[in-house]
Amino acid sequence: MKSPISPPSSSVRRKTKAKTRIITSPRRETCGTSDPNATDWIIQVNESLEGMSSDEQQYWKKWSIYKVPSYVADLNPKAYQPQVVSFGPYHHGKEHLRPMEDHKRRVLFQFLRRSGKLLQHYIESLRKVAGDLEASYDALDPKWKEGSVDGAADQFLELMITDGYFMLQILRYATGKVKGEYEDNDPIFSKHGDLYVHPVIRRDMLLLENQLPMLVLDWLVAICYGVQKDESINSLILNFCSRSVDSVSKEKCLHVLDVFRKNMLKEPEKKDKAESQVSEEIIRSATELREHGIYLKKSDTNSLKNISFDSGVLRLPGIVVDEDTESMFLNLIAFERFHVGAGSEVTSYIFFMDDVIDKGQDVALLHTRGIIDNAMESDEAAAKLFNSLAMGVVLDPDSSLHDVINKVREYCRKRRHKWRANFIHTYFRNPWVILSLIAGVLLFGLTMVQTVYTVLGYNK
Repeated sequence: MKSPISPPSSSVRRKTKAKTRIITSPRRETCGTSDPNATDWIIQVNESLEGMSSDEQQYWKKWSIYKVPSYVADLNPKAYQPQVVSFGPYHHGKEHLRPMEDHKRRVLFQFLRRSGKLLQHYIESLRKVAGDLEASYDALDPKWKEGSVDGAADQFLELMITDGYFMLQILRYATGKVKGEYEDNDPIFSKHGDLYVHPVIRRDMLLLENQLPMLVLDWLVAICYGVQKDESINSLILNFCSRSVDSVSKEKCLHVLDVFRKNMLKEPEKKDKAESQVSEEIIRSATELREHGIYLKKSDTNSLKNISFDSGVLRLPGIVVDEDTESMFLNLIAFERFHVGAGSEVTSYIFFMDDVIDKGQDVALLHTRGIIDNAMESDEAAAKLFNSLAMGVVLDPDSSLHDVINKVREYCRKRRHKWRANFIHTYFRNPWVILSLIAGVLLFGLTMVQTVYTVLGYNK
């Protein structure tokens, strides 16, 4: 496909030359050239602009699944690449992912056999939304698009059905809804698969480049089970992908990663938005905050938005840090970075935690407070993980965390809080110091009493 500003081909020139015969000479003089080819090119550009509709100018609004640019992916290429399974067209056909393709086809064959219908029947049913599915991908290879080559549209829809049904079966298996459909020694849908394969699939399912439009899952649920409820699909996704699910949002989501993200950001109550001044400095690390008299405490929910500071207590949501944490957060940050309107709450959380965590001792302190459950090889490794996640991220000027940062900084400026904290850390760190302090106070009191009695006896 040629760009509208590229030099026109000979066939295009013949078309435009027929039009130039009705162009008067004054218009050519206005163009500032007597070259007919240049005039034809200008006319072609004008016609292209006139024919461009508002929908074509804003087609990117339908994007929700993005190809991570090299300048981002090169920082940590493995974080954005699936390890065992591909969902969608971006990584389809890669050599190391082909073994799972056999399992996808096996699952699809069982579905078709139970339904008694051919695959073409479902392709024709899904064809009506093919354009919307294609438009969800910002960098879809032309070979998948309708009209590029014969059968390209069918190949794309077949991919959507195959990957979508396999994903749906994985999600349903996690809730025990596919018992009896597979053998006990099935490599995927069995205890063995649940132990060794599903954790990697879960990780791959949360990659930005490895998403399927939610429209596919909606359609499959409606076709296979006769219901179409967003909250039921969201529940399946969260049951498989999330460690803690207090409630399931009924909000319309774009794909699995979006469902997971919204669950991480849910909050129990809405707070009034108050104008907050953008902080000019970062806050201190966890150990430094403790030295300034700030007590770190786990929030009552695990929502990443549930960060607050009041009366010297900084509350942070609990989080499990393991080998999959880096990939998960990098893809959530990438989604917020490339999807307009997604928000920046996860990015803001990482920015804030990068300030709170500087070294391994900060992780150790947060662990003792129940805020971080560290499954990494060391506290230093967990600290480096958060520091690496924050590379290149910025805090949204409208983030509510600015208010928290300002309150913490104001509290740290007051010296009495630091003096009190030093007194407590110095004299109340262990029971022996406490006993020594008590003994010293008692001794001082007895000395004062003895002095008073001595003075009174002397006067008498």
